[in-house]
Amino acid sequence: MIARFRPFPVLITLAASLLVGACSTGPAATPSPVPVAPVPSTAPAVAPTPAPTATQAGAAPMPSTVAAAAFPVTITDDEGTAVTIPAEPRRIVSLTPAITESLFALGVGDRIVGKSQDVLLYPPEAGSIPDVEKFDGSAVVVDVEKIVADKADLVIAGGNFGTPPDAVQKLRALGIPVLVLYAPDVKTVYGDIQLQGQAVGRPAEAAGIVDAMKAAFAGVAGAVAGAARPRVFYEIDATGAFYGPADKSFLAEMISLAGGDPVTTGSPDKYDISAERLLTADPQVILLGDAAYGVKPADVAKRPGWSTMTAVKDGAIRPIDDTMITRPGPRLFSGLQLLAAAIHPDVAIPSASPIPPVP
Repeated sequence: MIARFRPFPVLITLAASLLVGACSTGPAATPSPVPVAPVPSTAPAVAPTPAPTATQAGAAPMPSTVAAAAFPVTITDDEGTAVTIPAEPRRIVSLTPAITESLFALGVGDRIVGKSQDVLLYPPEAGSIPDVEKFDGSAVVVDVEKIVADKADLVIAGGNFGTPPDAVQKLRALGIPVLVLYAPDVKTVYGDIQLQGQAVGRPAEAAGIVDAMKAAFAGVAGAVAGAARPRVFYEIDATGAFYGPADKSFLAEMISLAGGDPVTTGSPDKYDISAERLLTADPQVILLGDAAYGVKPADVAKRPGWSTMTAVKDGAIRPIDDTMITRPGPRLFSGLQLLAAAIHPDVAIPSASPIPPVP
């Protein structure tokens, strides 16, 4: 599943009508994913960026008196709705995998009583949390009755149809605060983590996580600053049609930040791209975001007409971990590092340790 977020397609491999949160059309479902081996780098080894300190990563919990004083709190979500949370929430429902990851990073994973289905589960500790949102064919189904029965005092949902709007309306009508988040760009990813921190009484921890992410992004920017910017086509899926990043989409932004020139669809909101446009663009690097679903570089090279592409001639067709790159949560900086290493295998890309969850 490509992580619910985007002008990034949210469910491109699972729900034909939702491209990570924002595409109006999408490809058919694909087989269950398999692990994607990291792309080896020929760059000289570099020491990893030190792990964030407790202050940077927000590892030290806020004093309870400070957290208690923050409520009631009114937060404006990504849809412009003012949501009032009367008291620090203790029974939280997360309706996107990225939100689940963020809540664990904030140290409130033990408060989650229901979550969205995640075929690429992270963190593993979330596996014991019941799914209250599942994918039924091409539809997203929310179990509103289960959420109510679980006595949820906060629901954090996905915007841009990541969570069906009617489910959000039903929950709000029942008096449950629902915060709707949707990140079309990296800046909003940072903002959404901070909104979640406010919502659960962990604002300082959220700020620390964002600071650590920004530092890691800056490290990648510095590493690729002097490198050539190859034309990069990121294949989201190739089931029935070819799908890549829309113009000015989240994914296109990530490719640019990683030091590439993204080959896009020519549309602000469509993710399908014609073979003609691809051939004309002549990508120098092809990244397989659908590698986890069985797509192999050798198969791509055999596609009719693709042999003329520079990437195919040079053997620059590389599998990549799509979830790390497209899920708008605390691991996003690791996704950028993977992306930069795949685009620039001869450049030393700094790495950073994962942000540890708040105790």
